[in-house]
Amino acid sequence: MIRPLLLSLALAVLLGGCGPRAGSRSDAPPSTAVSTSNFSDADPRDWDGRKPRQYPVHGIDVSRFQTTIDWTTARANGVNFAFIKATEGGDVLDPMFNDHWRGAGAAGVRRGAYHFFYHCRPAAEQARWFIRHVPVTPGGLPPVLDMEWTPTSPTCRIRRDGATIRAEARIFTDILTRHYGQRPLIYTTVDFFEDTELWRLSGIEFWLRSVAAHPQDRYQGQAWSFWQYSSTGIVPGIAGKVDINVFAGSEQAWSGWLTTRAQ
Repeated sequence: MIRPLLLSLALAVLLGGCGPRAGSRSDAPPSTAVSTSNFSDADPRDWDGRKPRQYPVHGIDVSRFQTTIDWTTARANGVNFAFIKATEGGDVLDPMFNDHWRGAGAAGVRRGAYHFFYHCRPAAEQARWFIRHVPVTPGGLPPVLDMEWTPTSPTCRIRRDGATIRAEARIFTDILTRHYGQRPLIYTTVDFFEDTELWRLSGIEFWLRSVAAHPQDRYQGQAWSFWQYSSTGIVPGIAGKVDINVFAGSEQAWSGWLTTRAQ
């Protein structure tokens, strides 16, 4: 999903003073009403078994690679939720985070922020960096910890053992739970999930990437809350390709999940 973002510390610090404020007057009241997906795919799949279209609640995740979004149009065409990249490591703020955060909020899109984990920094330091930039926002989705291997990173390609990875994930999620009042989701990929045995983490909801098959076929029956099924989505209101996702349940289940999980 996410490629490491290489920005200088100076740029991150400069942008760090411009973070969004909770309770902005420009935010529209978030709604549980579901708009029908009008998405297409630049690289469509022939899905066997359960298909993404069988799930009624669709959404997106975005980062600096999506530079132009008409959030009102996107919301009307099935963007019921958006996970927005906020931070990476301990010194990088995504340069589009503030624009995306404000735009999604103004359109009434259910929004949450995610952090891309950098394996060469302590988890506690990364959690503090995320908290510095992401406000506690009424109606906000849980924060997300994005954990993947980074084989193409120019600065950090280490592969620590599963026990260490799980311990770091627990530190990060515990700190954010205390700050935001709800436990973060974890986003991951098939290989990282298997290599580090993330399924051993208790009390965690997962957002799983699986672009060739249903998550149940790739994650050995692991329960999930969100499924990222394509990175080549075409969504009205968004220039270029975008990651597209579904929520695991019905419209009624979505409403109930929001009641228990949204801030």
